[in-house]
Amino acid sequence: MNESDRCRTLAVDIGGSGIKVMVLDLVGNPVSDRQRLKTPQPAKPAVVIDTILTLAKQQEFERVSVGFPGVVQNGLIKTAVNLDEDWIHYDLATSLTQLLSKPVKVANDADIQGFGAISGKGVELVLTLGTGFGSALFVEGKLVPNLEMGHHPFRKKETYEEQLGRSALEKEGQKKWNARLQKAIVNLDRLFSYDVLYLGGGETKNINFDLPPNAKIIPNITGLLGGIKLWDS
Repeated sequence: MNESDRCRTLAVDIGGSGIKVMVLDLVGNPVSDRQRLKTPQPAKPAVVIDTILTLAKQQEFERVSVGFPGVVQNGLIKTAVNLDEDWIHYDLATSLTQLLSKPVKVANDADIQGFGAISGKGVELVLTLGTGFGSALFVEGKLVPNLEMGHHPFRKKETYEEQLGRSALEKEGQKKWNARLQKAIVNLDRLFSYDVLYLGGGETKNINFDLPPNAKIIPNITGLLGGIKLWDS
Protein backbone atom coordinates (compact mmCIF):
# COMPACT_ATOMS: atom_id res chain seq x y z
CA MET A 1 0.00 0.00 0.00
CA ASN A 2 1.47 3.38 -1.00
CA GLU A 3 1.24 6.62 0.99
CA SER A 4 -1.70 7.89 -1.06
CA ASP A 5 -3.75 4.79 -0.26
CA ARG A 6 -3.01 5.18 3.46
CA CYS A 7 -4.42 8.72 3.49
CA ARG A 8 -7.71 8.37 1.68
CA THR A 9 -10.31 10.96 2.68
CA LEU A 10 -14.05 10.34 2.61
CA ALA A 11 -15.56 13.65 1.49
CA VAL A 12 -19.19 14.11 2.58
CA ASP A 13 -21.51 16.86 1.34
CA ILE A 14 -24.73 17.25 3.35
CA GLY A 15 -27.34 19.09 1.32
CA GLY A 16 -30.96 19.98 1.80
CA SER A 17 -32.04 17.48 -0.86
CA GLY A 18 -29.14 15.03 -1.12
CA ILE A 19 -26.17 13.61 0.78
CA LYS A 20 -23.14 12.87 -1.38
CA VAL A 21 -19.84 11.09 -0.71
CA MET A 22 -16.62 10.49 -2.64
CA VAL A 23 -13.20 9.16 -1.66
CA LEU A 24 -10.16 11.36 -2.41
CA ASP A 25 -6.48 10.45 -2.48
CA LEU A 26 -3.72 12.30 -0.64
CA VAL A 27 -3.69 15.23 -3.08
CA GLY A 28 -7.46 15.44 -3.55
CA ASN A 29 -8.00 13.39 -6.70
CA PRO A 30 -11.14 11.21 -6.69
CA VAL A 31 -10.51 7.49 -6.31
CA SER A 32 -14.19 6.48 -6.20
CA ASP A 33 -17.39 7.43 -7.98
CA ARG A 34 -19.69 9.93 -6.34
CA GLN A 35 -22.45 8.21 -4.36
CA ARG A 36 -25.70 9.96 -3.40
CA LEU A 37 -28.78 9.31 -1.29
CA LYS A 38 -31.72 11.61 -0.68
CA THR A 39 -31.60 13.68 2.49
CA PRO A 40 -34.20 12.20 4.88
CA GLN A 41 -37.10 14.46 5.80
CA PRO A 42 -37.33 15.81 8.42
CA ALA A 43 -33.54 16.07 8.31
CA LYS A 44 -32.82 15.43 11.99
CA PRO A 45 -29.31 14.43 13.13
CA ALA A 46 -29.98 10.72 13.72
CA VAL A 47 -31.41 9.97 10.27
CA VAL A 48 -28.87 12.12 8.43
CA ILE A 49 -26.03 10.39 10.26
CA ASP A 50 -27.54 6.98 9.47
CA THR A 51 -27.52 7.98 5.79
CA ILE A 52 -23.86 8.99 6.00
CA LEU A 53 -23.01 5.67 7.68
CA THR A 54 -24.83 3.77 4.93
CA LEU A 55 -22.81 5.56 2.26
CA ALA A 56 -19.56 5.21 4.22
CA LYS A 57 -19.92 1.41 4.48
CA GLN A 58 -19.37 1.17 0.73
CA GLN A 59 -15.99 2.96 0.86
CA GLU A 60 -12.46 2.52 2.21
CA PHE A 61 -10.90 5.58 3.86
CA GLU A 62 -8.74 6.76 6.75
CA ARG A 63 -10.26 10.16 7.55
CA VAL A 64 -13.41 12.17 6.84
CA SER A 65 -14.27 15.72 5.69
CA VAL A 66 -17.87 16.88 6.00
CA GLY A 67 -19.53 19.90 4.41
CA PHE A 68 -22.56 21.10 6.37
CA PRO A 69 -25.10 23.77 5.26
CA GLY A 70 -24.71 26.18 8.16
CA VAL A 71 -22.25 27.84 10.51
CA VAL A 72 -19.77 25.34 11.96
CA GLN A 73 -17.27 26.11 14.72
CA ASN A 74 -14.77 23.43 15.76
CA GLY A 75 -17.07 20.69 14.52
CA LEU A 76 -20.06 22.09 16.42
CA ILE A 77 -23.16 23.07 14.43
CA LYS A 78 -24.33 26.63 15.11
CA THR A 79 -27.02 27.10 12.43
CA ALA A 80 -29.00 24.72 10.22
CA VAL A 81 -31.68 26.78 8.50
CA ASN A 82 -32.34 24.27 5.69
CA LEU A 83 -32.22 21.08 7.78
CA ASP A 84 -33.69 20.93 11.29
CA GLU A 85 -33.38 22.93 14.50
CA ASP A 86 -32.25 19.79 16.37
CA TRP A 87 -28.83 20.32 14.77
CA ILE A 88 -28.16 23.48 16.78
CA HIS A 89 -25.27 22.85 19.21
CA TYR A 90 -24.85 19.32 17.86
CA ASP A 91 -21.21 18.13 17.87
CA LEU A 92 -21.18 16.48 14.45
CA ALA A 93 -17.41 15.99 14.31
CA THR A 94 -17.26 14.11 17.62
CA SER A 95 -20.34 12.02 16.82
CA LEU A 96 -19.01 10.85 13.44
CA THR A 97 -15.51 10.28 14.84
CA GLN A 98 -16.98 7.89 17.39
CA LEU A 99 -19.30 6.12 14.95
CA LEU A 100 -16.78 5.74 12.12
CA SER A 101 -13.69 5.26 14.32
CA LYS A 102 -11.91 7.71 12.01
CA PRO A 103 -10.80 11.33 12.49
CA VAL A 104 -13.46 13.74 11.21
CA LYS A 105 -13.40 17.45 10.35
CA VAL A 106 -16.55 19.45 9.60
CA ALA A 107 -16.88 22.84 7.88
CA ASN A 108 -19.49 24.93 6.11
CA ASP A 109 -20.39 23.37 2.76
CA ALA A 110 -19.87 26.57 0.74
CA ASP A 111 -16.45 27.00 2.35
CA ILE A 112 -15.47 23.51 1.21
CA GLN A 113 -16.81 24.11 -2.28
CA GLY A 114 -14.72 27.26 -2.35
CA PHE A 115 -11.59 25.37 -1.37
CA GLY A 116 -12.18 23.14 -4.37
CA ALA A 117 -12.64 26.06 -6.77
CA ILE A 118 -10.38 28.97 -5.89
CA SER A 119 -7.01 29.84 -7.39
CA GLY A 120 -5.73 31.39 -4.15
CA LYS A 121 -5.08 34.78 -5.74
CA GLY A 122 -6.84 38.02 -4.89
CA VAL A 123 -10.40 38.28 -3.57
CA GLU A 124 -12.58 35.31 -4.56
CA LEU A 125 -16.27 34.93 -3.72
CA VAL A 126 -18.17 31.64 -3.92
CA LEU A 127 -21.99 31.41 -4.05
CA THR A 128 -23.87 28.12 -3.93
CA LEU A 129 -27.38 28.07 -5.37
CA GLY A 130 -29.35 25.09 -4.12
CA THR A 131 -31.94 24.54 -1.41
CA GLY A 132 -30.48 27.66 0.16
CA PHE A 133 -27.95 30.32 -0.75
CA GLY A 134 -24.45 29.54 0.47
CA SER A 135 -21.43 31.82 0.38
CA ALA A 136 -17.71 31.81 1.05
CA LEU A 137 -15.11 34.57 0.77
CA PHE A 138 -11.38 34.05 0.28
CA VAL A 139 -8.57 36.62 0.31
CA GLU A 140 -5.27 35.37 -1.15
CA GLY A 141 -6.49 31.85 -0.52
CA LYS A 142 -7.39 32.48 3.13
CA LEU A 143 -10.98 31.84 4.16
CA VAL A 144 -13.05 34.55 5.85
CA PRO A 145 -15.10 32.19 8.07
CA ASN A 146 -18.87 32.10 8.55
CA LEU A 147 -19.79 34.73 5.98
CA GLU A 148 -23.39 33.43 5.70
CA MET A 149 -24.29 36.05 3.08
CA GLY A 150 -27.51 34.17 2.36
CA HIS A 151 -29.09 35.45 5.56
CA HIS A 152 -28.13 39.09 5.03
CA PRO A 153 -30.73 41.62 3.77
CA PHE A 154 -30.98 41.77 -0.03
CA ARG A 155 -34.16 43.47 -1.29
CA LYS A 156 -37.79 44.07 -0.34
CA LYS A 157 -37.00 43.27 3.32
CA GLU A 158 -35.96 39.74 2.36
CA THR A 159 -32.59 37.99 2.49
CA TYR A 160 -30.57 36.62 -0.40
CA GLU A 161 -31.78 33.14 0.48
CA GLU A 162 -35.43 34.15 0.67
CA GLN A 163 -35.14 35.74 -2.78
CA LEU A 164 -32.83 33.20 -4.44
CA GLY A 165 -33.28 29.86 -2.66
CA ARG A 166 -34.96 26.92 -4.36
CA SER A 167 -38.38 27.72 -2.88
CA ALA A 168 -38.21 31.23 -4.39
CA LEU A 169 -37.29 29.77 -7.78
CA GLU A 170 -40.21 27.35 -7.65
CA LYS A 171 -42.64 30.05 -6.49
CA GLU A 172 -41.61 32.97 -8.69
CA GLY A 173 -40.32 31.19 -11.79
CA GLN A 174 -37.05 31.17 -13.68
CA LYS A 175 -37.38 34.63 -15.27
CA LYS A 176 -37.81 36.52 -12.00
CA TRP A 177 -35.19 34.36 -10.25
CA ASN A 178 -32.62 35.18 -12.93
CA ALA A 179 -33.39 38.90 -12.71
CA ARG A 180 -32.85 38.76 -8.96
CA LEU A 181 -29.60 36.84 -9.38
CA GLN A 182 -28.29 39.45 -11.79
CA LYS A 183 -29.05 42.16 -9.21
CA ALA A 184 -27.37 40.13 -6.49
CA ILE A 185 -24.20 39.74 -8.57
CA VAL A 186 -24.04 43.50 -9.14
CA ASN A 187 -24.60 44.18 -5.42
CA LEU A 188 -21.96 41.71 -4.26
CA ASP A 189 -19.41 42.92 -6.80
CA ARG A 190 -19.81 46.44 -5.41
CA LEU A 191 -19.61 45.16 -1.84
CA PHE A 192 -16.54 42.94 -2.15
CA SER A 193 -14.81 44.15 -5.34
CA TYR A 194 -13.90 40.52 -5.93
CA ASP A 195 -11.52 39.35 -8.62
CA VAL A 196 -13.50 36.20 -9.37
CA LEU A 197 -17.02 35.00 -8.57
CA TYR A 198 -17.69 31.25 -8.56
CA LEU A 199 -21.28 30.00 -8.81
CA GLY A 200 -22.01 26.42 -7.72
CA GLY A 201 -24.96 24.31 -6.64
CA GLY A 202 -27.73 22.45 -8.41
CA GLU A 203 -29.71 25.54 -9.42
CA THR A 204 -26.90 26.97 -11.57
CA LYS A 205 -28.50 24.94 -14.37
CA ASN A 206 -31.30 27.54 -14.35
CA ILE A 207 -29.02 30.51 -15.06
CA ASN A 208 -30.01 31.85 -18.50
CA PHE A 209 -28.10 35.13 -18.77
CA ASP A 210 -24.52 35.90 -19.73
CA LEU A 211 -22.34 36.10 -16.66
CA PRO A 212 -19.80 38.90 -16.21
CA PRO A 213 -16.27 38.10 -17.46
CA ASN A 214 -15.04 37.59 -13.89
CA ALA A 215 -17.74 35.04 -12.99
CA LYS A 216 -17.87 31.32 -13.73
CA ILE A 217 -20.02 28.29 -12.95
CA ILE A 218 -18.29 25.44 -11.12
CA PRO A 219 -19.44 21.79 -11.10
CA ASN A 220 -21.25 20.26 -8.12
CA ILE A 221 -18.42 17.81 -7.56
CA THR A 222 -16.34 20.76 -6.31
CA GLY A 223 -18.26 20.54 -3.04
CA LEU A 224 -16.61 17.18 -2.46
CA LEU A 225 -13.18 17.84 -3.96
CA GLY A 226 -12.56 20.75 -1.60
CA GLY A 227 -12.80 18.41 1.40
CA ILE A 228 -9.12 17.55 1.18
CA LYS A 229 -8.21 21.14 2.15
CA LEU A 230 -9.53 20.64 5.69
CA TRP A 231 -6.49 18.45 6.30
CA ASP A 232 -3.87 20.86 4.98
CA SER A 233 -3.32 22.54 8.34
